[in-house]
Amino acid sequence: MEEWGFGRWSVRANGVEASGNLGQVETESKERALGSRAPHFIKASRALHLSWQVGVFLVGLAIVFAGVLMLALPGPGWLVIFTGLAVWATEFVWAQIVLRWTRRKVSEAARRALDPKVRRRNMTLTALGAAVAAVLVGLYLARYGLAMPWDVAG
Repeated sequence: MEEWGFGRWSVRANGVEASGNLGQVETESKERALGSRAPHFIKASRALHLSWQVGVFLVGLAIVFAGVLMLALPGPGWLVIFTGLAVWATEFVWAQIVLRWTRRKVSEAARRALDPKVRRRNMTLTALGAAVAAVLVGLYLARYGLAMPWDVAG
C-alpha cells in the first residue's frame, strides 16, 4: 500500500514501514524510481540542470496547452495532454506520480470494461438506446414525414 502526501512518502510492505522524501524513493517493483531522467552531464551542473528543467517544463506546457485547445477543436485532446504530462514526467516527480496514478486508473477502467458482465450490460443498454431512438424516429416520420423539424408548422 502506497500513501502519497505533500513531498513525503510512506510505504508498507511485508509489515515493514518506511518513509522519506519523494526525490529519494527507491522502488523494487516494475516502476522506475522517481526523479530526473536528465543525462548525468546535465545533472552535474546546477545551472545546466535548471536550464534543462525550464526547457522540459516549457515543452510540456506547450504540448498540454495544445491538448487543451484540442478538447474544443478537432484533434486527440486527451492523448496530447497525457503526452505533455509524460514529457513533464521525464523531469518532475509530481508529474511522475500523476502519470502513474493515471496509468493505474486507465488500466483499472480497461480491465472493468473487458469484464464479460460489464460488456453484456453495455451492449444491452446500447441496444435499448438504439431501439428507443428508432421508435422515436419512426413516430416522427409517421407524423411529419420527411420534413425537417425547423420546417414543421406547430
